[in-house]
Amino acid sequence: MTDVKKLVRIKELLDNAESALKVAQQLMSDAMGLNEGDKVGVSVYREKAATMTAPVPTSSGTGKVIEGVFNGQGMVDKKGNSFPVPANYASKSKLIPGDVLKLTVTEEGRFLYKQIGPVERKTVVGPLVYNEGHYQVLGNGKAYNVLLASVTYFRAEVGDEITLIIPMGEESDWGAIEAVLPKFDEVEKPHEDAPVASEKKPRKAKKEVNLEEELDI
Repeated sequence: MTDVKKLVRIKELLDNAESALKVAQQLMSDAMGLNEGDKVGVSVYREKAATMTAPVPTSSGTGKVIEGVFNGQGMVDKKGNSFPVPANYASKSKLIPGDVLKLTVTEEGRFLYKQIGPVERKTVVGPLVYNEGHYQVLGNGKAYNVLLASVTYFRAEVGDEITLIIPMGEESDWGAIEAVLPKFDEVEKPHEDAPVASEKKPRKAKKEVNLEEELDI
């Protein structure tokens, strides 16, 4: 396992542990009649979560159900509580800020995320850069943050031209990688006697997107 893959795996484990702690804290607050949201500043994602018709959070016979809005890295619920979303799931599902998610914590302790309300999308194209410890894609005159797991999932490299998905109707500092474009300008002209190589195709993800992912905590 490469160092980058190890870092991604460590980040996933830490996110999963943090998610379990958040849910435990919220269950404790609900049981004690406390409102943790009073301690959290209002944000556009909390406001959007508060407008959703389904009560958030709710309880069901199959476990704890919490709905919220993806903010680029995690899910923010109605009260302003933040729940880390596994980076691999966010990358494979191409989540972008504003997407509505449902988190189900089963009675067996499994975490199940599902995208239930995708926000309107548009795409921009720009180069992948590495700035102050973060990967970003330059487009629309700004730098959009992208997840490390998304960079590794699509095997992207600094300098690659990236098709990036961003929200259509709202400002965002985050985007989701749609595809890595071939570097046509870097293809050398073949020698006169050399066979003509076929066009390089855009790199694709390793496997099909699975919009649901179960995690054992």
